[in-house]
Amino acid sequence: MTTTMTTAAPTAHTPSRRETTGLAGIVSALVIGAGLVFFAGFAHSQTLHDAAHDTRHVTGFPCH
Repeated sequence: MTTTMTTAAPTAHTPSRRETTGLAGIVSALVIGAGLVFFAGFAHSQTLHDAAHDTRHVTGFPCH
């Protein structure tokens, strides 16, 4: 009587729901943040631009 041994084929890693929602959150935050920065930076409204400018100074972000 001979016995044969089988091994399972390696399977591809499928990301868990936690991994995909975490990545989606990071990407969403980056897109929204970049949109706000560019929107305020290129705004024609002087009030909006001044508010963003003052916020940059308060946080210590150089803008000049």
